[in-house]
Amino acid sequence: MSTPTKTPKPRGKGRSVARTLARLAAAQALYEIEVASASPHEVVPAFVSSGFRGIVEDTESGPVDALFFEKLVLGTVGDLPTIDPMLTTALEPDFKLGRLEVLLRAIMRLGAYELLAFGDVPAKVVITEYVELGHDFFAGREPGLVNAVLDRLARLLREEEIADRA
Repeated sequence: MSTPTKTPKPRGKGRSVARTLARLAAAQALYEIEVASASPHEVVPAFVSSGFRGIVEDTESGPVDALFFEKLVLGTVGDLPTIDPMLTTALEPDFKLGRLEVLLRAIMRLGAYELLAFGDVPAKVVITEYVELGHDFFAGREPGLVNAVLDRLARLLREEEIADRA
């Protein structure tokens, strides 16, 4: 199964680049899991053991945070029964989660999971990272949809953090 390959624009240094690349690889892993009906317990080790070659075009921009990648993918897949209803509620009534493009759905699921499970990462950072990831793959209105959905979820899941920021 061929996953979409993309090189994100550098958005930071050190750990943040490693995490940006992990998010990119995680979106591609979720894409492969869904399209190929593959097991996440097969896909994750395959991505890691390959050194993410063929997944991230420019590995010279820094190493991928493999542990963060693994937590994102396995956590997102494991929490889909929680994540998908949240996304469905956050989407405009005209949009149906199941009808969104697979990669767009993967990006939203990862962003929702990160908001839910990684309280140490500021909501603003999570939203920005996944909107930028949307820009890496889509030229249309999709990144705006990612922004709107993750912002709605952040207001619910990180209410205190968002209130402190305002």
